[in-house]
Amino acid sequence: MTRPPAGPLGSAAPSVADDAPVFVISVAAELAGMHAQTLRQYDRLGLVSPGRTPGGGRRYSPRDVALLREVQRLSQEDGVNLAGIKRIIELESQVEALQGRVHELLEELQHSENRRMAAEAAVPAVYRADLVPHRRQSSALVVWRPGGAR
Repeated sequence: MTRPPAGPLGSAAPSVADDAPVFVISVAAELAGMHAQTLRQYDRLGLVSPGRTPGGGRRYSPRDVALLREVQRLSQEDGVNLAGIKRIIELESQVEALQGRVHELLEELQHSENRRMAAEAAVPAVYRADLVPHRRQSSALVVWRPGGAR
C-alpha cells in the first residue's frame, strides 16, 4: 500500500475535490494532451465548462480534465463529431441525475417502510388480529400523454 506524499510538517498532502477548479488552461491542456486553443473552443461550444476566476480566467477541475480526455477519445477513436459528443455528454449527465433521484426515492421508500413497521409494532397485541394485511401486487408503469397524443 502506498501513502500519499507528505505535506508540510509531515502531514498527508490535502486531497483535491474532483470538481475543484484548480488547473490553469495551460496545465489542463497538457494534462488532457491538447492545445490550449482547443480547450477554449470546447468551452465556447459548451462541451466543457471550466470554473472562472474573478478576472475571467478559466480554471479546470480534475473532472474537467477527465471529460476533455473523453471528448478526445470519442472524437479520435470513435469518430464522433463535436455535436454528437455534446449530446452524449448531455445524456450522460441526465442519466447521472436520474440515478441520483432513484437513489433518493429508494431511501425515502425505505424510510417510509421503517416508519410503517414501527407504527405496526406499536399497535397493542389485542388489536393486531383486527389488522388486515395489504398484499402488494405487481406494479405497472402508465405513461400519460396530454392532449390525446398517441
